[in-house]
Amino acid sequence: MSNVVISGTGVFTPKEVITNEELVVAFNAYADLQNEKYADEIAKGERDAIAYSSEEFIFKASGIERRHVLNKSGILNPEIMHPTFEKRDDDELSLMAEMAVEAAKSAMQQAGRKAEDIDAVIVAASNHERAYPAIAVEIQQALGIEGFGFDMNVACSSATFGIQSAADMISAGSARAILMVNPEICSGHLEWRDRDCHFIFGDVCTAVLLEQKNLAVATDQFEILSTRCLTKFSNNIRNNHGFLRRSLPEGLSDQRDMQFMQEGRKVFREVVPIVSELILSHLKDENIDIGDVSRLWLHQANKAMNDFIGRKVLGRVPEPGEQPNILHEYANTSSAGSIIAFSQNNADLKDGDLGVICSFGAGYSVGNVIVQKRRM
Repeated sequence: MSNVVISGTGVFTPKEVITNEELVVAFNAYADLQNEKYADEIAKGERDAIAYSSEEFIFKASGIERRHVLNKSGILNPEIMHPTFEKRDDDELSLMAEMAVEAAKSAMQQAGRKAEDIDAVIVAASNHERAYPAIAVEIQQALGIEGFGFDMNVACSSATFGIQSAADMISAGSARAILMVNPEICSGHLEWRDRDCHFIFGDVCTAVLLEQKNLAVATDQFEILSTRCLTKFSNNIRNNHGFLRRSLPEGLSDQRDMQFMQEGRKVFREVVPIVSELILSHLKDENIDIGDVSRLWLHQANKAMNDFIGRKVLGRVPEPGEQPNILHEYANTSSAGSIIAFSQNNADLKDGDLGVICSFGAGYSVGNVIVQKRRM
């Protein structure tokens, strides 16, 4: 059995940015259009008027200040309210693959690896732009990687579940090195017309290169000491879009449940203890004292939730830098959030320092990865 390290990470960040101010202007313009359209029904009490959003409401609810997206013009158009993309021919690189290739190149460069050094590609994301062929196989071809590839989906926990899958295969000898990528086009499955959630998500792609420790050449590596995954079924975060939609009575019409939906308060109340207990029990089982953990890289869904988890796990308010927050800049990027936090906030750690990468989300699902810095 081989020890496994994370030897490189990469982040692809879209150039277009939507600030809270821009988002509020667009949403409130949409609200005006809808309230005017249905004024008679609203006056009769048959329909509720759409309330305005505000920058204060968004920041208080989430800690988010802006988000990166692949297309902002459609999202900010009150008559569209979703991203718009040009159709690509089947022989063109898909949008998810294009994002992933950019993030992958950064991870490979950091690890000092080329395509011939890698044996597999895993695409782990909350939504995939097509059912088949697998996006991972397309990325594999685009990068010139021999071997195999597959797609997987565990919603916001996809990256940590992907890390465990890759680490297990490398440890067992199925591959020398595996590229795990998380192309998240969250703007495509967010309902931008819903005041309660229109501010939550952004787009990004992260990449992680994992390989056998004895083969790694990167100066800075993170050895995976242990992984743990947990799932517990819940409908409190859900998206019902899928290939059977046309077979249902409502067909392919624009149904609200075809986009992201959540019961936010229930999620907060139920997920926080699950995540906190998993982190603490995992560390205990590995005989690691929480006082010896230098960094928590948590899923970036909600600042208040992360702050609460940090206090539960550490038994105190986290010091600046102990629990990095990238929400203000990226918003919620589903599975990629904890990897952005990890990629951008690990260079200062010293040889031997311990950290925990933790993702959590729909399912419910929680993925935990305990790592130790190794400086060669």
